[in-house]
Amino acid sequence: MVLTAGDKANVKTVWSKVGSHLEEYGSETLERLFIVYPSTKTYFPHFDLHHDSAQVRAHGRKVLSALGEAVNHIDDIPGALSKLSDLHAQTLRVDPVNFKLLNLCFVVVVGRHHPTILTPEVHVSLDKFLSAVATALTSKYR
Repeated sequence: MVLTAGDKANVKTVWSKVGSHLEEYGSETLERLFIVYPSTKTYFPHFDLHHDSAQVRAHGRKVLSALGEAVNHIDDIPGALSKLSDLHAQTLRVDPVNFKLLNLCFVVVVGRHHPTILTPEVHVSLDKFLSAVATALTSKYR
């Protein structure tokens, strides 16, 4: 899926709103993921998964920081996320479908906090970007 110049601009606009809320939006995305898709909790047996836990907040920040790296390197998402792809494929062995589920939860969080920015056109651009991120993260599974 090719990101157009318009898609890239839309993603960067969304990120301008999200980038200063990494921990807050990241933990909200993960909490939503764990509630809506409880099977995803199996990858975090050592975490306190209660609302507002320090571990979920810290990991939420990591997840959104990685998304920020992808935004900052939007023309080379696979290169920007190569090490993360290795980690998830070879060490953590995360089911690739979980990236798609996380993406869905993230879009809901963006829409909840910034409803006016998530127009249908921006939603499409964000979805294309998040799909590119998921593809990059699962590229080493093959």
